[in-house]
Amino acid sequence: MHGVKPLISYLASQNRSYSEAEIHELIAKKVLPHSNPMSNVLVFDLDHIDWWIDQMQPEK
Repeated sequence: MHGVKPLISYLASQNRSYSEAEIHELIAKKVLPHSNPMSNVLVFDLDHIDWWIDQMQPEK
């Protein structure tokens, strides 16, 4: 999955609400699994995001 907005939609479908600012903060803190293969391109692996939801984040 590419980009923050699709990630926000996916997280919302998993009953997790995050704003774009919150996502960027989690990325800056290196808490949210992602890769940055090119400048201004963020890639999220849904398997890693699902793991992160299950293991790292209490339900908001």
